[in-house]
Amino acid sequence: MIGVVGAGAFGTALAIAWARAGQPVMLWGRDAEAMGHAATTRFTPRLPSAKLPHTITPTADATLLHDCDTLVIAIPTQKLTPALAALDLAPHRAVAASKGVDLTTLRGPTAALADRWPDATIAILSGPSFAADIAQGLPTALVLACADDAAGEQLQSDLSTPRLRLYRTTDVTGVELGGALKNVVAIACGAAIGAGLGESARAALMTRGMAEMLRLAQTMGAERQTLMGLSGLGDLALTASSPASRNFALGHALGAGTAPPDATTEGVATARATLDLAARHGLDMPVTAATTALVDGSLTVKDAMERLLDRDLTTE
Repeated sequence: MIGVVGAGAFGTALAIAWARAGQPVMLWGRDAEAMGHAATTRFTPRLPSAKLPHTITPTADATLLHDCDTLVIAIPTQKLTPALAALDLAPHRAVAASKGVDLTTLRGPTAALADRWPDATIAILSGPSFAADIAQGLPTALVLACADDAAGEQLQSDLSTPRLRLYRTTDVTGVELGGALKNVVAIACGAAIGAGLGESARAALMTRGMAEMLRLAQTMGAERQTLMGLSGLGDLALTASSPASRNFALGHALGAGTAPPDATTEGVATARATLDLAARHGLDMPVTAATTALVDGSLTVKDAMERLLDRDLTTE
């Protein structure tokens, strides 16, 4: 049995995908009233158009997760450590399904899982995906990263479905950073479109942002091919070009001068954490720096673009 910890849109969508494939799933959320409502109506406000299959058990009782072979943790990165501390569980396999860099530790979600459950097999699931697409059963490809390749192969088999295709790698660092850093670039791209700077500006930001992603990830030990795959380039292509992306939508609002959407946007904290990581490693990341200043309110889109354009000419 699979246990999904976190009943937000993405966690719920994954639960639906696995349940449709015939697997029993425990879907845990901390709001007892909301989970009771989901159990009764088979609908959740986070994905109002998707009905929960009968093989999903919505619950706020964490003790029911003890029977799960695998826990998939779909909790935002900045809330992950305290949430895990509150769960009295000892899973055999724990899979992170969140993206970001923790502002305090400057580490990814698998480190939080390993700290909490040092004896468990730890993995991460990431890639270009919208929760609504997965919930509708639309074809989606993700990447599963696990340092233990044999354990990763078993997880790949257990978590793949006819419509949710998982690729496998041992490059956990690359998958974590690809999924996290693309959110920063997506905010920048959204801001460019929102400010009316045009598609050429977005293409430039995507390309130079990708160069920054590669620079930091490879410095931290990731493999270039990982960043050029689903969890890097693939996720960036989706997130930096669609209004359905929360990070793009936030950037668009900042660029257009409108009210930002009321939703958790991992790229904001990740931008600040990434800038700290860049300083730690002595790296120049101008797109990340401009995006951080933009979300902090210390720089306008116009000033950010002028700062980027005024940089010394160099080779690509």
